[in-house]
Amino acid sequence: SDPQDPKLPEVRQVNPGETHLLCRCGRSPVLPDCSPGCAEGLRLAPVRQQFVLLCRCGLSQRLPYCDGSHSPPAEGLEHAGAVSQRVIKTLCL
Repeated sequence: SDPQDPKLPEVRQVNPGETHLLCRCGRSPVLPDCSPGCAEGLRLAPVRQQFVLLCRCGLSQRLPYCDGSHSPPAEGLEHAGAVSQRVIKTLCL
């Protein structure tokens, strides 16, 4: 798959001293970033260096963070959502 595919999440390194305005409504044309002037954006000012998994498809229930909604579980897989959430939490620590 193409790493620039807008449906795939973005792994972004964020650092202290930076400010990121991230989309929470899913309507931004520049996901995962919020459009300037949008009142719904999340202002992220990290206090430590970390990696965050950001939604670029706009389907996540946890915007601006990816929850795996861009890729529904394969038929027959049970508990895929719980596994996906554990993986996301691990990546965001």
